[in-house]
Amino acid sequence: MTPMTAAVLLDIEGTTTAISFVYDALFPYAAQAIPAFVRARAHEPAVRAAVDAILNDALPSEREVDPLATAIAVVQRQMAADVKATGLKQLQGLVWQHGYETGAIKGHVYADVPTMFSTWQKSGRQIAIYSSGSVLAQKLLFRHSVAGDLTPYLCGHYDTQVGPKREAASYTAIAAAWKKAPGEITFCSDQPAECAAAVAAGMQAIVLLRPGNPPLPANLPFPIHADFFKV
Repeated sequence: MTPMTAAVLLDIEGTTTAISFVYDALFPYAAQAIPAFVRARAHEPAVRAAVDAILNDALPSEREVDPLATAIAVVQRQMAADVKATGLKQLQGLVWQHGYETGAIKGHVYADVPTMFSTWQKSGRQIAIYSSGSVLAQKLLFRHSVAGDLTPYLCGHYDTQVGPKREAASYTAIAAAWKKAPGEITFCSDQPAECAAAVAAGMQAIVLLRPGNPPLPANLPFPIHADFFKV
């Protein structure tokens, strides 16, 4: 059994939230809404910053006179390939914000999530999120979740601006930002490669096998749990 630590760092997709929610709800909503959203709100600083970051990823063949058309083309290519690009994630977060705030989207969380957030908080364990989705997207999901506003339980949010999720240096950076020794943190994810990176940084790690997650390889060097009750 993994020793209980002072803090818990959580992935989202396949860990707190069903993979199907991301692919069947969030991604289709963004894909449909982004073209009109970009053209209508390109004058807003946050949208402009996301578009500028997206344009840095444009291929020569995608460059057009109209930068907004180019950005939309890049976004469509990146979403089709499930690319974890920072500019794309920023723009998706802004689009999802509109969807959450209008009630078009409610963030899915598994039934044990609000229970364990409360249990961990009462026992003095801090909780933070590390996801490839932007910090904005993370906050929106938990603020507008099917279980209500869960953000009061969370004391930190980290995304790809910290670094890739499969590199140990990213977890070292999170521990430093959180002002904790890596050994004080348990990282939970559905991805063994992410858990391996966390362990390489000195953290504890647990793999989540939630309903709908793909099968896991045999003989993993991490505990495997179906929920958070024994984390």
